[in-house]
Amino acid sequence: DKILALRIFSNDLGKFDFCLKDISGQLLIVSQFTLYANCAKGRRPDFLDAASYQEGKKLYEQFLDIIKTYKIKFETGEFGADMLVKIQNAGPVTIILDSDEI
Repeated sequence: DKILALRIFSNDLGKFDFCLKDISGQLLIVSQFTLYANCAKGRRPDFLDAASYQEGKKLYEQFLDIIKTYKIKFETGEFGADMLVKIQNAGPVTIILDSDEI
C-alpha cells in the first residue's frame, strides 16, 4: 500500500504531489539483490546479509501476489535472471524504503 500511495510524481510546479493511483500509472517489478550490497568495507560489495535465493524468490512472489490484489497493471522480470531492462525514466530520483515500520 505504501508503494502505491507514495506521492512521487510531480505536479505542474515540480513538487511531488501525485501517487501511482492518481496518474493511472503502471509498475515494472524486477528483483535486484544487488540493492542489498554492503559497501562499508573494502572495494568489493558484500552480499552476505542478503536473503538466500529461496527466501528472496518467496518474498518476490508474495509481493507480486499482493500487487495483484490492487488491480494495477504491472509487468515483471524473471527472478534470478540476468536481464536487460529498457525503461523510460522521469528522474533521476531514488527513494529507499528502509524501515521495520513499513
